[in-house]
Amino acid sequence: MRRDKPMPNLHFRLMTFSLGFWARFSNPRKILERSGIKKGKTILDYGCGTGIWTIPMAKIVSEEGKVYALDIHPLAIKSVEKKAGKERLSNIETILSGRDTGLEDESIDTVWLYDTFHIIKAKREVLQELNRILKHNGFLLMYDPHMKENKILEITAGLFSLRDRGKILNFRKESDAP
Repeated sequence: MRRDKPMPNLHFRLMTFSLGFWARFSNPRKILERSGIKKGKTILDYGCGTGIWTIPMAKIVSEEGKVYALDIHPLAIKSVEKKAGKERLSNIETILSGRDTGLEDESIDTVWLYDTFHIIKAKREVLQELNRILKHNGFLLMYDPHMKENKILEITAGLFSLRDRGKILNFRKESDAP
């Protein structure tokens, strides 16, 4: 069984700097809203990094919803917790893990997998875990410019069906998946 490992701290800090710069000139909240993130929903931000998506997600879903922020890197979890505290957001729960979420079966409305899939070694195993925790007809929203779309479709086959394609691929959980 292949295990993912956190990137070196220096690499993480460089990534944090570049993503912070990107976020200043983008509008993560607008991107999330256009992707279907809504008030009252339960979301998993898989590979949350520094929380660039987690914080606006938590604001969108409001206190009626919940955001789980999962990452393999301890500095990512620390960053999200610090930002959530600063913003006084109590609807974010962090998970330090490289694969397993520890969440209940069919407990998540949407999984957000943004620019992370290409670095996951055990892709199919992660997708099986995401399928397990997604509610019936739940959504997997994925963006990964480092992978060809046909490769992503090949790996997701049998677990998720493509509902909409654009910059962000919108998959729906297949009910009969293992």
